[in-house]
Amino acid sequence: MLLAIDTSTGTSVAVVDRDGGVLAEVSTDDPMRHAEAIGPFIRDALAEAGIVPSRLSGVAAGMGPGPFTGLRVGIAAAHAFALGIARPVVPVPSHDAVAWAWYEAGGTGALQVVTDARRRESAVSEYDGLDDAGLPVRVAGPMLAPRDEVSPARGIRFDAELVPAGAVGMLAELAFAAGRLPLAADEPIYLRAPDVTPSPGKRVLR
Repeated sequence: MLLAIDTSTGTSVAVVDRDGGVLAEVSTDDPMRHAEAIGPFIRDALAEAGIVPSRLSGVAAGMGPGPFTGLRVGIAAAHAFALGIARPVVPVPSHDAVAWAWYEAGGTGALQVVTDARRRESAVSEYDGLDDAGLPVRVAGPMLAPRDEVSPARGIRFDAELVPAGAVGMLAELAFAAGRLPLAADEPIYLRAPDVTPSPGKRVLR
């Protein structure tokens, strides 16, 4: 059983179980209020599922792609919660979770997942169905593209305004069962450098 968190677009928190599916999910597609929403959403998801933290086996975290500020809120929350219950963090590419949910809902064939990367750009990943373990087959991306120039060469384009944490968690459960972890490195998937970087400081002359 996993707590799952994603803040690559809006904010979504879920509790999932490999056999029971998504037990609870609390989400908003608001792309600006990650820090205010994440704590209450974790509390509400656990309460709705009737699960105490000690019953969790880990925390699945959507690693993006996503804007720097929003994405790091969810990843930091996942690490802090996992540390508090002495359980591992399971990193999951957020676009893979969207693709998995789309195919699980009955989608077939080639798929292009698109999310807002701001600055008039989109983050894009392309998929070609599910493999024998039920995991999405990513054939390209994630990559940045000008928002007005994103056009699927084949298949269906799906614009995701929210990455459902339930899908993040279920994908992590499936990957674990198939012996396919890790799905991603334990670091955010940033497609561009952050807007603010540390100052190198002033050189002191003596």
